[in-house]
Amino acid sequence: MAHAHESNTKRIWMVFIILSVITIVEVIFGIIKPASLHLTSFLGTSPLNWIFIILTLFKAYGITWAFMHMEGEKKWFRRSVVWTAVFLICYLVALLLIEGGYLFDIMSPLTKWNY
Repeated sequence: MAHAHESNTKRIWMVFIILSVITIVEVIFGIIKPASLHLTSFLGTSPLNWIFIILTLFKAYGITWAFMHMEGEKKWFRRSVVWTAVFLICYLVALLLIEGGYLFDIMSPLTKWNY
């Protein structure tokens, strides 16, 4: 007996809507830049940057889950893929914050930050 092919149209639209909403929220925050989130500091950068980092990680996870078909894989394979990516992204973010802070400290006396 042949299995009927299920349409993934509903799932694709749902993923599209979720990723679009997250992107729209990021764009709105990027345009508005609330002073309470942008001009304060938390763990080396502004809370607005942390919101962008977290939302971007969430989008990356959603794309991996939906378009790399991770929901059908074994639990430990999914974890190895996702945990490795999350670790490497967190490592990259830490390096960028450390180097960016260093460059800011060194370049501050020489540069006007007018933006």
